[in-house]
Amino acid sequence: MKRRTLRAARAASEAAFHHHVYVVLLDKRAARVLKRKNPLRQRGKPCVYVGMSGLSPEQRFTNHKAGIKAARIVQRFGIKLLPELFSHLNPMPFEAAAVMEKDLAEI
Repeated sequence: MKRRTLRAARAASEAAFHHHVYVVLLDKRAARVLKRKNPLRQRGKPCVYVGMSGLSPEQRFTNHKAGIKAARIVQRFGIKLLPELFSHLNPMPFEAAAVMEKDLAEI
């Protein structure tokens, strides 16, 4: 393979796998707010926010807390990331991340 072709192929494959899913643990006080949006929420389970981004999960969480393109619930009630739920999945292509975000939210 020519050098230029190899570089282009490598760049394309790396670009395809740059999306991340992440899970944020929310404070217990968020349950009151979320109860209106999710009346079927199971009591006793922690409140979490599941998201997807082209940024690293750590950088995205920092942006949420700083108010940069933030989900208000994470900005107000976000405590920490839960990497044990998502770190083994990242990075992935956009399509896979979109499906995985929904799957993680259902857990």
